[in-house]
Amino acid sequence: MSAETNQNACVVIVGAGHAGGSAAAFLRQYGHEGRIVLIGDEPLLPYQRPPLSKAWLKGEADADSLSLKPAEWYADNNVSLRLEGVAERINRSEKTVTLASGEVIAYDFLILATGARARELPIPGSDLAGVLALRTAADAELLKDALGPDKRLAVIGGGYVGLEAAASARALGSHALIVERESRVLARVACETLSLFFQDYHARHGVAFELNAGVAGFEGADGRVTGVRFTDGRVVACDVALVGVGAVPNDELAKDAGLETTNGVVVDLEARTADPSIFAIGDVTHRPLPLYERQFRLESVPNALEQAKQAASAILGRQGPSPEVPWFWSDQYDLKLQIAGLPFEADRQVVRGHVAAAKFAVFHLKGDLLQAVEAVNAPPEFMAGKQLIAKRTPVSAEKLADITVSMKEVAA
Repeated sequence: MSAETNQNACVVIVGAGHAGGSAAAFLRQYGHEGRIVLIGDEPLLPYQRPPLSKAWLKGEADADSLSLKPAEWYADNNVSLRLEGVAERINRSEKTVTLASGEVIAYDFLILATGARARELPIPGSDLAGVLALRTAADAELLKDALGPDKRLAVIGGGYVGLEAAASARALGSHALIVERESRVLARVACETLSLFFQDYHARHGVAFELNAGVAGFEGADGRVTGVRFTDGRVVACDVALVGVGAVPNDELAKDAGLETTNGVVVDLEARTADPSIFAIGDVTHRPLPLYERQFRLESVPNALEQAKQAASAILGRQGPSPEVPWFWSDQYDLKLQIAGLPFEADRQVVRGHVAAAKFAVFHLKGDLLQAVEAVNAPPEFMAGKQLIAKRTPVSAEKLADITVSMKEVAA
């Protein structure tokens, strides 16, 4: 199909999260005039997910305030919604998607934005009421209802979502315990300086920790969770348990259709799969990272937006966005953590600022090239670091460490 023909093509988007909702918006913004069908398995319009562990839990946000677009936008822009719609099968030869309802929808282009789901713990008691995950608004509502003054939250897994939920729980007057099998929180996603800082900050806010701890199961009464049982036999009481041990890409639909998957749907820099009519975007993808010369699966809003732009641009035959530096953020208490890049093959770390004052950055270097920066309440270091990563500018470790040297002057 030519770019002119594509402008009127039917685009079906499976998945109505941040990536899928944004893809529909970018298609219209870029001048697409054909039919768009947006299929989502939740009853809600596409919404922002990061606030679920923060503003939503604290009662400061709801579905309307988090919606990417108001309901009338979809009608005004001829985006046909299939909320609570579950795509069961892709027929690539006939270019159709079959829903669980039996509806068969034809496409010229298909965008898979099926996201990821919470990894489950295959242990006794994981099916008890009150053992929760946190991926959707419905999950967040269940958790919010279980929290309150003197309620006891046990978080299994010391990752970002778990830490954010613990901070929100403390703000609501609940007790919070974080259970982590490693010797420190954030062990798989952050450097030791950062994780020990967050551990200490949470402890000062009343969060308890069980580190190097294995969970054998959940205890319950009358079908509801009452405690966490450790592998050493101890049981710690709780009113609600949040399991936050990572996520699994929802790539089964793609796999069943014969598309290549490797910890997600494999795509190129246009977010296109090996089938030229099928794209994949967001948390479900295993995508190229040109800066690091590798494929990787990212879970972030910036990644969802970048790939939504890539797919919409490719469909309409326009120049795609320049590759971005991956970046992430996390809000906990009065802390804003901003991360740019990924520390692949980094051989040293440089700390700039004052950790004790909660205003610092950790730079990850590979030789004299910056691979990643983790910045706490330090936006200038984050922004400058992100640019240095993108430009592959050699830097001086000594200048980076010296807060009297401006970030504009740290180049080697």
